[in-house]
Amino acid sequence: MGHKEPMSIASALRQIQDHRLILPAIQREYVWKPSQVIRVFDSIMRGYPVGSFLSWKVMPETITKFKFYGFMRDYSAFDNRHNPVIDIPTDREVVAVLDGQQRLTSLNIGLRGTYAYKNHGGWANKPWSYPERRLHLNLAGEAPENELGLKYHFQFLTKDDVDTADDDSKRWLPVSELFDAAETSGLIQVLAKYEVGNDPAAAAMVSKLWEEIHKTASLHFYEEDVQDIERVLDIFVRVNSGGTVLSYSDLLLSIATAQWEGDARAAVHGLVDSLNQTGNGFNFSRDTVLKAGLVIADVGDIGFKVKNFTTENMAKLEAGWTVMSNSLQVAVGLLSDFGLSGGSLTADSVLIPVAYYVHHRGLDHSYRESPKTRDDREVLRSWVLRSLIVRGIWGSGLDTLLRDLRVVIKTEGGSGFPVASLERAMARRGKSLAVTEALVDDVLSLEHGNRRTFAVLAALFPHVDTRNQFHVDHVFPAALLTKTALRRQKNSDDRPRFSQDEIDDLVDKRDLLPNLELLPGLENISKSAKSPADWLSAEYPSDHERSAFLSRNALPTTLPGGAAGFLPFFEQRRAKMVTLILEMLQTQEPLSSPTSATALVDLDEELSEGDDSD
Repeated sequence: MGHKEPMSIASALRQIQDHRLILPAIQREYVWKPSQVIRVFDSIMRGYPVGSFLSWKVMPETITKFKFYGFMRDYSAFDNRHNPVIDIPTDREVVAVLDGQQRLTSLNIGLRGTYAYKNHGGWANKPWSYPERRLHLNLAGEAPENELGLKYHFQFLTKDDVDTADDDSKRWLPVSELFDAAETSGLIQVLAKYEVGNDPAAAAMVSKLWEEIHKTASLHFYEEDVQDIERVLDIFVRVNSGGTVLSYSDLLLSIATAQWEGDARAAVHGLVDSLNQTGNGFNFSRDTVLKAGLVIADVGDIGFKVKNFTTENMAKLEAGWTVMSNSLQVAVGLLSDFGLSGGSLTADSVLIPVAYYVHHRGLDHSYRESPKTRDDREVLRSWVLRSLIVRGIWGSGLDTLLRDLRVVIKTEGGSGFPVASLERAMARRGKSLAVTEALVDDVLSLEHGNRRTFAVLAALFPHVDTRNQFHVDHVFPAALLTKTALRRQKNSDDRPRFSQDEIDDLVDKRDLLPNLELLPGLENISKSAKSPADWLSAEYPSDHERSAFLSRNALPTTLPGGAAGFLPFFEQRRAKMVTLILEMLQTQEPLSSPTSATALVDLDEELSEGDDSD
């Protein structure tokens, strides 16, 4: 490995522009924030080093054995987050960056491109919330006081930001114009265009930045020229796994990308995007998809370790990718049918055994609708929701648990979801779904807005068709149980109806599970802030309809008409929910307690999962 002649920023960016400086497929994508880009440019202006770079000289005979990407120039957090795939001529050598991609991409965006990030408060799914912004330097003064210690005032601005600026303390120069001014004559034209020739401080800033871009050889590259791909992978992992900025799963996806015959990065990103658009939306990560791939491909060791991402295992993943993708799509569809989404799914890992069950049985989307599979779906639904309710099921020791669940499904899940055997396997790992007093208290203390609350209510009340939109609703409206509303209530002699202690007690219980239910979205909106008694009479006129509604939702036979009746109602509903929770969380068969040997296995796994030395 040798040290190359230092080069200027402009020289490096021209090589990027000509696809002579590229990215190997093992690199992750661009992740830096605008503030990080600005900090790099501030360092450049102050003459600070921006770090060294590690590159790999790729000879023509090696190019065809690897995949390469171009550097990002116009980044958009909305619709342009993936590096462009490029075709590299095989008649010349190229240089691939192994370490330093984020810094070089930031320079490329700042000096040649744009950065489109979401406006504060903008809609996440609307393109106009992500306007194009170019990097500018304020020639009228230094940076305002800031916690980052920045001296120079760089900022990403839209064209409208610049055109509508009406502030003498701001005079914006697009820094891309200095990159385009490759010769001294170009610098003079920039100085004249922005009328800074008679402003020594502004002219000095412009000239300083131009010098640092075009004249200063500030970029230092170490270059590996060996064509052994395994050695290059090893160098890459060793260089990038020492810190916490690049996650280990990023590295493993990069290795998978390098070893697939097709485009693994595009396949994984495309699948993640598709899964996350299901139903009301999810937030599954690449980690979850890669882990699911290892499980579904029946790879023995499913840990995120370099040794598991072998050519053989990657070949298994690629060969079965279409079928695996379909299984994951069906599994996410089921989770959506169960009423879950990114806002209520408390553990993404529950997707993996569901997907393995779907894959093992070769199920398609018809399973989600067929009357013949209704009972099996209900067993699966109950198990999923209960596993999300009990704390710690999908936490530590996850790989061991997933392997155990896979064995059970593979051996006993050929014709139906083997819930009893699965729960026995979970209990042996110390992850029992059995009910305890502590668990009941924990469930009853869930509040409105907690991500576990929807799962609890959906599991407690299986009559709710979660394929439709349901809201978590206060039985007794929260608007009638605010401190202000309660203080306004008076007795007939005009004294306060409630003491301060009573008000505090009412408010404390207002958002807890016994005062919550699931209502269809439109029905919840129409309910508004009516008292429970008034709403029930208006919504269900007949005695039979009212009785059926109260029974379905485990509500007392009489609902309160005012705040004075809330506490008795709360205690009655709480008692009914205790009964429901005990019934819901009863496991299918008596379960044995975890042994000390099991605890040792989990501990060993956790230690190995935290060790990146593999």
